[in-house]
Amino acid sequence: MYKNLAAAFAAACFISPAFSQINPAPLGAAPLKAGFLYVAPLNDVGWVRQHDEGRRAVEAALGARVKTSYVENVAEGPDAERVIRDLVATGHKLIFTPSFGYMEPTLKVAKEFPEVRFESITGYKTAPNVAVANARYYEGRYLAGVASGRMTTSNVAGYIAGFPIPEVLQGINAFALGMRSVNPKAEVKVVWLNAWFDPTRERDAAMTLFNQNVDVIAFHTGSSAVMVAAQERGKLAVGYHSDMRKVAPDAQIVAVTHQWGDYYTRRAQAVLDGTWKTGVVWGGVREGMINVDGFGSKVPKTVQTEVLARQRDIAAGQLHPFHARQSVLDNEGREVIAKGQTLTDEQILKMNWLVQGVQGKLP
Repeated sequence: MYKNLAAAFAAACFISPAFSQINPAPLGAAPLKAGFLYVAPLNDVGWVRQHDEGRRAVEAALGARVKTSYVENVAEGPDAERVIRDLVATGHKLIFTPSFGYMEPTLKVAKEFPEVRFESITGYKTAPNVAVANARYYEGRYLAGVASGRMTTSNVAGYIAGFPIPEVLQGINAFALGMRSVNPKAEVKVVWLNAWFDPTRERDAAMTLFNQNVDVIAFHTGSSAVMVAAQERGKLAVGYHSDMRKVAPDAQIVAVTHQWGDYYTRRAQAVLDGTWKTGVVWGGVREGMINVDGFGSKVPKTVQTEVLARQRDIAAGQLHPFHARQSVLDNEGREVIAKGQTLTDEQILKMNWLVQGVQGKLP
């Protein structure tokens, strides 16, 4: 997850699959110790759960060649630096730090320990021993918007957001564009929490939106509280990070899931093989890092078929959420995507507007 100002992303002109190799340190016969930091508690679903599923995938794929460990609920900032140092001190040679606020502590520690490899997930700064990876979450958001646009009866959706940074704005805008691609009357109401993980406030925000004629809700926070609230109120919701049907069996329309297992396994294998390289990866549906599935029982087969077809289009490069068939305006009436144009990666990374159909202003 990201936690910083939009200006930080303006420097992120980095999207490239290329890597540059550093000379690996010999590992010997001992298993590779890989450590993971988690920004929130490890629960059954959510952001942290998906990264822990990635950790488990590493263990399953590499067996005795690797030994993993994790530390949960680590605050971004000084606490993260302390925990990263502890992992280095206990012999971890590969450390994954999946939260934007871990980026600077990771870089600081990495500079002192060049023999250790670090994976800064959602960061944007690299170093000889620090690689960066992130996912195109907005692709899944667009698809969830298509499903939501078909399922709403009030034409009003809710969106509970953590922080007003580009990753979150990309999701809100893609969701709204997806909804309005099939339902031009759709509107999206946004509530800002300025927190990634606060189940009580997430639930309260959802209940407030449901009282404002919202019948479909999405969120960019770390717990399942919004899904539980939707289940209780008989509303519909989009699962995020994980498939959340276990807590909202009747409410979930679809889930935007994040899949880290393949990437984490390949990176650990590269350390074992002595081929690890620094660089940047920004993968989405095509790369298998984002997937939309987990349709709920209330979603007609026709809607499921439509969404899955759109997902295949994205994977094939035939559909881009930020391509304008017609001129796209922000919610203040300014053109943000000209007719026939597609936003570049750099423009997406600098996103600082809300699209037409989204109610409210940026904080």
